[in-house]
Amino acid sequence: MTTLEIERDVLLAPLTSLELGGPAKYFVRVTRETTLVDALRWAANKQVPAAILAGGSNLIVPDEGYEGLVIQMALAELDFRRGGTVSAGAGVAWEKVVDGAVARGWAGLECLSGIPGSTGATPIQNVGAYGVEVAEVIARVRVLRRDTFAFDELVPEDCGFGYRDSVFKRDPDRFVVSSVDFALRPNGPGAVRYAELEKNIVPDATLAEIRSTVRTLRRRKSMLIEPDDPNRRSAGSFFLNPVVAPADADRLAEQAVNEKLVSVANEVPRYPTEGAQVKLAAGWLIEKAGFAKGTRRGAIGVSSKHALALVHHGGGTTAELLAFADEIRARVLDRFGVTLEREPRLLI
Repeated sequence: MTTLEIERDVLLAPLTSLELGGPAKYFVRVTRETTLVDALRWAANKQVPAAILAGGSNLIVPDEGYEGLVIQMALAELDFRRGGTVSAGAGVAWEKVVDGAVARGWAGLECLSGIPGSTGATPIQNVGAYGVEVAEVIARVRVLRRDTFAFDELVPEDCGFGYRDSVFKRDPDRFVVSSVDFALRPNGPGAVRYAELEKNIVPDATLAEIRSTVRTLRRRKSMLIEPDDPNRRSAGSFFLNPVVAPADADRLAEQAVNEKLVSVANEVPRYPTEGAQVKLAAGWLIEKAGFAKGTRRGAIGVSSKHALALVHHGGGTTAELLAFADEIRARVLDRFGVTLEREPRLLI
């Protein structure tokens, strides 16, 4: 029987990249699957809600904190097997997985370098960057079913992956991700599909060169969490890039030309997606709605390097962050008729 070490009134702000929010009434750090089961059973018996905390890079904590049990995932097993299979516990830092894969010459993760957080969050969010989504290389997700406290293994077809989406995200009270297996390509070529990356990479670049270039591009946008970066307190992209019907994208482009925001319609960033839809650039919409990089509302602001990131400059509150986000959403909707959806999860 596992002995649970339940702590009381643990501050959550230092455990998140935004460094905002109040304490957890109850808190436990789990390093084994048995402890995870015991923690969830403890919460159920005590009739308090339970929330999962991973790397904290995609989480917004309310100022009042959380009136339940926060379970910090620290499952740290990491195994690089022959043939390109990687098995990583939910608590393994994501960059450690990328680093190990690139060092071995296993292709598939090099474009996902620099994404903060832990491995367990990658299938939940279906993290992606520079033309690659993690769903492309996931072979299996080991989960705990919260209704039965039984473990199960899901294949990609079970995971309902979409753009920054999955069954885990849509139904957060159903599963807890315990570990993830990735099927990588030993000695395979790197993925250079994204125009910005292609412009900055040498032909036939190695995986290490692709990864280095990705990190350089992310650093220019303050999308790496580094201690000397004034934009470091953020959750990365705060809004999803909206996906709209082609007719709506055409209407937006026509509006942008008429209002002299661009010279010609094809200067409006837009990208085809599956299902004949069109993905717009949320950062472009935010800037054209009047929120320039570096815009401030006291301790909260838009990153000075990337309009898609909202930044906490210190001494602020979650309420101020959410109010500023609502202001941006309302202005974009009023100006362009496009609704922005928040990407980081609010702990409620």
